[in-house]
Amino acid sequence: MTSPRGRKTRTLITAAAVTAALVATLTGCSASGSGSGTTGPATLWALTGDQTTVVEPAVAAWNKEHPDQKISAQYFANDAYKTKIRTAVGAGQAPTIIYSWAGGTLDSYVKAGKVADLTDDVKSVQDKYNKSVFDLGVVDGKTYAVPMDPSYPVMLYFNKDVLQKAGVDQPQTWDELLTAVKKLKSAGVLPIALAGGSKWPELMWEEYLVDRVAGPDAFKAVENGEKDAWSDPGIIKANTMLQQLVDAGGFGSDFNSVVADSNADAALLYTGKAGMLLQGAWAYGTFTTSAADFAKSGLGYTNFPAVDGGKGDPKNIVGNVSGYFSVSADASESQKKAAIAYLTKGTFNDEYTERLLKNGQVPPVTDVASQISGGSDSFVGQTSSLIDQAPNFQMSWDQALPAAQSTALLTNLDKLFSKQITPEQFSDAMNQTIGK
Repeated sequence: MTSPRGRKTRTLITAAAVTAALVATLTGCSASGSGSGTTGPATLWALTGDQTTVVEPAVAAWNKEHPDQKISAQYFANDAYKTKIRTAVGAGQAPTIIYSWAGGTLDSYVKAGKVADLTDDVKSVQDKYNKSVFDLGVVDGKTYAVPMDPSYPVMLYFNKDVLQKAGVDQPQTWDELLTAVKKLKSAGVLPIALAGGSKWPELMWEEYLVDRVAGPDAFKAVENGEKDAWSDPGIIKANTMLQQLVDAGGFGSDFNSVVADSNADAALLYTGKAGMLLQGAWAYGTFTTSAADFAKSGLGYTNFPAVDGGKGDPKNIVGNVSGYFSVSADASESQKKAAIAYLTKGTFNDEYTERLLKNGQVPPVTDVASQISGGSDSFVGQTSSLIDQAPNFQMSWDQALPAAQSTALLTNLDKLFSKQITPEQFSDAMNQTIGK
């Protein structure tokens, strides 16, 4: 697999105010807690789900082979982790090895002096990663995080049987998607499963529609802090289309009661209660473990539909380019030494990469295409093709932006989906966050 083309080098965008808020708000937390501190073995926090199945055996193998540099790992649900890790980092009680999605979060950690400079320590392994993916761990020319996760584009999944019974073809355009919604509703099926209770799944719709309608430059202006960037006509049009989809009953009336951490949205798809689902490539693991037969023959997947007349290339993708491991600046020297050894020797070694591929995941390493079992017809093969062919692979906005803007984004987006605000009001509210 070649690296995603068109990925821009990430610019440091975190404002001083965000960094000050991170330090002032979080460093006041009690130093007692479940973080690593500076005594004992090196510790690692990661997420439950796919990371458990990949990281856990890697840590176990490492501990067996390196009893003098053991890693103690804990795993947390996605939403709970986001709050827990920011509090722990600010309090100086972070684990030795810190998981993040890079972007604005990593930038704030660097500004606050909370993560170690790994530039010299990881030079020996830098070339095994796709450059565009590795560079997301680089801030101001120094490396503070290294990839540890697959590349996860967001994909449109569908239940083949449900669509067939409703007389629906795989939607290739936005108009075809709207037609599919009508047919699925007439067939008594929820057209699209959406975990609105978790908020961040709503962002996937926003990211793709803004890309398709306004093109990647619209969000780039937001990242660059340009005045009134959220008032781009393409963003307003995309959000108008989103509310039209809500009005059409695309997500049903109870989407705010569905949560992603329990995989309730995926369950709606594989049980035949919903026709489609927009989720990350990580959801494939849920299908294979919870509904193996469905994953083999009943699951379909494709890129997000094109929008006629839009500025964005239909081959563009959004999602998590990778997950990243950093090393806490507050860790002891022995903890740091063990952590760096694990990141350079225990992550993305042959066994680690093979484990990802078996789970249907695309490692962000060079020359991986030849290792894909099943070739281009497999899920991992098609996911790899989506990545290779994408002119632009946009990092998830809630991770690309600084923490304050990210929080406001999810809050206002939830209001947009719930029809509490108009597209224009959404843009006005988000414009007020620029530079904060």
